[in-house]
Amino acid sequence: MNKFRLAFVATLGFAAAGLLSSSCAQQPRVAERTPTETRVVSPSAEEAGRYLILMGGCNDCHTLGWEQSGGKMPESEWLTGSPVGYRGPWGTTYATNLRLYVQAVSEDEWVRMFRERNERPPMPWVNYRTIHESDLRAIYRFIRSLGPAGKPEPDYVPPDKEPMTPYLSFVPIMPANGGQ
Repeated sequence: MNKFRLAFVATLGFAAAGLLSSSCAQQPRVAERTPTETRVVSPSAEEAGRYLILMGGCNDCHTLGWEQSGGKMPESEWLTGSPVGYRGPWGTTYATNLRLYVQAVSEDEWVRMFRERNERPPMPWVNYRTIHESDLRAIYRFIRSLGPAGKPEPDYVPPDKEPMTPYLSFVPIMPANGGQ
């Protein structure tokens, strides 16, 4: 198999597996074959955003029931937030309904938020400081393309208050034997 054909087959394999994203140093390319020609095309911002949402694990927290479904929830239910809180020394936080959130902020505000925000866990804000701007924009565009859905999540609960919703505790528990 010649080098071109091997590269073409590998590109199709990666494209079929959804392994191309806008985070590459160069704009990602997908080989597209028509009856008369083979050409290279870039995935849309929405396609790249969808991929980044999946690879970034955004649905793990921002889509209620994601883990229980084995990741097989329809996109119509993605990223609608969760009434299940994350409780720790910081208080209780909730995964934002991103579908509603992106309706209220511009794309530039979305990018700025990921550059400047440093709020409570479990959102890994520090992990997003270096994400490429085009990836943040692709994520925004994908979420926005889904349209508004769901309802707002509960408000933050300070550490001295008991949440009125179910929550996951993020407080380490030492084993009775002291970890020995």
